[in-house]
Amino acid sequence: MDTQQVSAPVRAPRPVPADASPKFGVMHVKARLTSHFTVLGNQLTQHRELSLLAIGLSAHIQSLPPGARIGIKFLAQRFPDSEARIAAALRELEAHGFLRRVRERLDDGRVVTRTYSYNQPHTDAPPRPVRAAPSAPAPTPVPAPASEHTPVPPVPPAPLVPSVPPVAPVAPVAKAPTAPPSPTAPLPQPRTPLPSLPSLLHAATELLAGLHHHTPRITLTAQDVDRLAPAVAAWFERGATPADLRRALTDDLPDPLRHPAKLLRYRLTALLPPPPPAAASHVVPLRNCDRCDRAFRSPAPGHYCRDCTAAESPLLPE
Repeated sequence: MDTQQVSAPVRAPRPVPADASPKFGVMHVKARLTSHFTVLGNQLTQHRELSLLAIGLSAHIQSLPPGARIGIKFLAQRFPDSEARIAAALRELEAHGFLRRVRERLDDGRVVTRTYSYNQPHTDAPPRPVRAAPSAPAPTPVPAPASEHTPVPPVPPAPLVPSVPPVAPVAPVAKAPTAPPSPTAPLPQPRTPLPSLPSLLHAATELLAGLHHHTPRITLTAQDVDRLAPAVAAWFERGATPADLRRALTDDLPDPLRHPAKLLRYRLTALLPPPPPAAASHVVPLRNCDRCDRAFRSPAPGHYCRDCTAAESPLLPE
């Protein structure tokens, strides 16, 4: 009667009782987990600056075993989000210290990307694999001094070595001189000075600043826009339209795009259209005076024609 029934089913674990005091809002129904779970900190799940996609992506990465693949293309195949949104979420996690990607070179020469995922914000460098120090060589045993009663073994005679004629030294092979690296081509500049073409420079700045709305992968800083604006003005001066220029800068982008400003600098220099014919270069466009609505020719936009400017200026003779 006192034999334990080993075939009795094991009782299911009781769910952890939730707090029944709140009258509204979320009610937690928790079950005690003994396997297949991941511990997440509130510093991640309740972060006020991270997006929901970044929080969920970090939770998914922390649930994976070590060595799992978490590339952008692999995650885009695993989830319905696009590569651009996943890349933006990874950059958010890197900016707030929950993720760190380091490129390392293996012993066989290959370069791989190692990803470190942190369960709380971390700013220190990732741990490096510690290699075992080479073992010290064994000490050479020192022979004990021979005593009076210790027999000394006879020394064998040295073998006869045939004489070898000396070998003439080999002159070192001179290395061929390597060509110096080619300098970076300068950015194209418009023929007309930019201070006299404020509208052209303004249009170039607006086109560069608005590339992010057409192609989210191209994000430029204010310094990049100021540096590339004269080259865009040179394209406009040669007859290129904003649509043509936008197509030349954003079509067939590499993946991944790591340096957008360097790519735009290369395309603005390498794909520069030829200058207009000489017959059309000296034609001065017609403009209307803002005061008398008179048509006059001027290379740069102006408010008044020559007569209105002379009548308004007190320094010119009547």
